Amino acid sequence: MSDRLMLLDTASLYFRAFYGVPDKVRAPDGTPVNAVRGLLDMIAKLTTTYDPTDMVACWDDDWRPQWRVDLIPTYKTHRVAEVVPGAPDVEEVPDPLQAQIPVIREALALLGIPVVGRADHEADDVIGTLATGATMPVDIVTGDRDLFQLVDNARDVRVIYTARGMSNLEVVTDATVVAKYRILPTQYADYATLRGDASDGLPGVAGIGEKTAATLLAAHGDLDGIRAAAVSGDGMSATVASRILAAADYLDVAPTVVKVVTDLDIEQPSSRLGAPDAATRAAAESFAERWGLGTSMKRALDALATRG
Repeated sequence: MSDRLMLLDTASLYFRAFYGVPDKVRAPDGTPVNAVRGLLDMIAKLTTTYDPTDMVACWDDDWRPQWRVDLIPTYKTHRVAEVVPGAPDVEEVPDPLQAQIPVIREALALLGIPVVGRADHEADDVIGTLATGATMPVDIVTGDRDLFQLVDNARDVRVIYTARGMSNLEVVTDATVVAKYRILPTQYADYATLRGDASDGLPGVAGIGEKTAATLLAAHGDLDGIRAAAVSGDGMSATVASRILAAADYLDVAPTVVKVVTDLDIEQPSSRLGAPDAATRAAAESFAERWGLGTSMKRALDALATRG
């Protein structure tokens, strides 16, 4: 079996599990466990389908870092439940899901899957750093298009894209990004900056949509080239140039917000998958019984036991 590292955008997956599995799925004490069961089933399916030898659950230690907010105050504003001075803001998370997050972390520990986060950074930044520093092929599992900027055929870095559901997963490679957006993965961050993203509170450049953004990148290479052309007027209509110039303040800061950090001080954790010993399996089975996880934990354990 060839080595392959799978990086989980964990919050993306447990949110999807929460909304995809009926909330009537509960532990014996009545606690909802639909997100836990759904995430375990996802891990089992991802493992059997894509054969990773290593797996890391990447975590949002700060889902809305202040340094990104300082640059673009609207960044993820619509998802803030409570502003906490001097600490990460509280994300709007349904109470039944919030109650499951500690259970999810305990389940991951029992499976031997390390959870890795970093202060003042999102899971995307952890993923970017681990993917960039990996010495083996990488699969990034996410429903977030921003991570398309990490796709790299030369290094065998792919995205397993979950937006259409776990029964319709999409493997995103260089060719996929080119076919979908008419840009290269290396241009995706600039493309997202120009287009904007309402789901992240990024306004984009007024009047510049996906087609125009792709056309500009094809003609000028990157955002610096586009801005230079707007100043010189070379190869750009006066209307488009005026829109780029009018957005100068936004374009000064947005790339830093949109680009995934790839150089955090993170050592590759011990992430090799393998069969649990008898004590670990017994603890996992006891955990599954206590939380009413049915066969989900067993499926995940069995799938991971075939790796490594």
